[in-house]
Amino acid sequence: MAAVTSISTNPSSSSSLYNKFHPCSSSFFATKVATLSNTRESSSRYRSLIIQNGTATKQANTPAEVDWKIKRQLLLEKKVRSVDVKEALRLQSENKFVILDVRPEAEYKEAHPAGAINVQIYRLIKEWTAWDIARRAAFAFFGIFSGTEENPEFIQSVESKLPKDAKIIVACSAGGTMRPTQNLPEGQQSRSFIAAYLLVLNGYTNVFHLEGGLYKWFKEDLPTESEE
Repeated sequence: MAAVTSISTNPSSSSSLYNKFHPCSSSFFATKVATLSNTRESSSRYRSLIIQNGTATKQANTPAEVDWKIKRQLLLEKKVRSVDVKEALRLQSENKFVILDVRPEAEYKEAHPAGAINVQIYRLIKEWTAWDIARRAAFAFFGIFSGTEENPEFIQSVESKLPKDAKIIVACSAGGTMRPTQNLPEGQQSRSFIAAYLLVLNGYTNVFHLEGGLYKWFKEDLPTESEE
């Protein structure tokens, strides 16, 4: 941020102590007026810089936002379409679509759409290397005692269950959206979008996304089953 430059004016007659310091002298008032004018001009420039810098800061993207922008672009290019929960149910029952639940296995077992299959996009941290212990400690610091990591076997697991031409509706808890809003010009990323991105990146050609997520599915009281 640019610093405000302080501008001072010297009296025209440096030999007269009266003119320099007497509060009623004409040069005193001239100096004050010039200083005030310059201060106001500098303040205006300063406020302008703050506004400009604030705008620049708002436009600067975090690495996560840049990553999501790349994923979103590919999803749009591959024509991955979002469907609401009732359309998803219709596609499942009439057009042999498969609902791929990418939530953690424990959540899937508790409740999931009838007929859905589960491959978790994130899993509990399994290894006990120094790096994994440090990650567990970082999660624990924030009160999270079940730290997760991206599942490196996600695509391999999906491929063992579904062919590349399978009709898939990817679902997670929240759903996310690719629709831009004033506060979220790139929409909102979610686990299901990350999974959909990996699927199309690896050759799956009929990938859809569940809008509103499974939260909406359960709220609408659509067919649900559990394994507990």
